[in-house]
Amino acid sequence: MIVVPNINVPELQKQPAGVDLTIAQLFSFTSFGKVDYDNSERKISDVEEVEFDNSGEVFLKPGAYKVILKEIVKIPNDCIGIGLPRSTLLRCGATIETAFWDPGYEGKSEVLLIVYNPHGIKLKRNARILQLTFSKVDNPRSQYNGRYHKENL
Repeated sequence: MIVVPNINVPELQKQPAGVDLTIAQLFSFTSFGKVDYDNSERKISDVEEVEFDNSGEVFLKPGAYKVILKEIVKIPNDCIGIGLPRSTLLRCGATIETAFWDPGYEGKSEVLLIVYNPHGIKLKRNARILQLTFSKVDNPRSQYNGRYHKENL
């Protein structure tokens, strides 16, 4: 089952319990967001891209950042995806927050990177920050076809 078809370096990214995903783009938040019950008043926060320097690094101060992942994820119709931070990221004082990847989802996913380390963190371009693992779903009720299906493609 291939669910991440565009892995850059399979020998690095394929792990015993999943696959490592990498940074394509980083953004800082520039406005508030709004969440309601039926999405009729939903407002996604505005963002501004955080650029990597000429050496391919970026320094992030403590705070929350949006990350667009490099890999296109295709979740099988009988699975969900669960993303967790790589332990190296945690050991540097940062973490990743995600929602479930629903059955049938396809896209370049967006996740939340939170830097807790009061000294900040340096990240290299294409850094492996998240491990995506999969769990079978018995009798899936439906496949994902929401607003974020095929996002960033």
